[in-house]
Amino acid sequence: MSEETGGVVIYWRPLCTYCMKLLTQLRFTRLRYTKVNIWRNPDAAAFVRSVAGGNEKVPTVTVAGRAMVNPSKRELLEAVEAYAPHLLRENG
Repeated sequence: MSEETGGVVIYWRPLCTYCMKLLTQLRFTRLRYTKVNIWRNPDAAAFVRSVAGGNEKVPTVTVAGRAMVNPSKRELLEAVEAYAPHLLRENG
């Protein structure tokens, strides 16, 4: 999937307050991203465990293939600016 290598993917699960906080904050940005529910996607859950010390800690986010575990909005946007700045400049 192209988003996994060049875009932003947010791995989340229902009832996760940290996920809901980040997703709500991102609604007020121009950032385009793909959401993946780890409870419905075993491969995604395995990926999250592989980058989060064996835990299903969410939100886990990839920016141009680089994983971040439970980033703040600021950390996420800084990573996008560093590794995929075109994602913030597309079609306002």
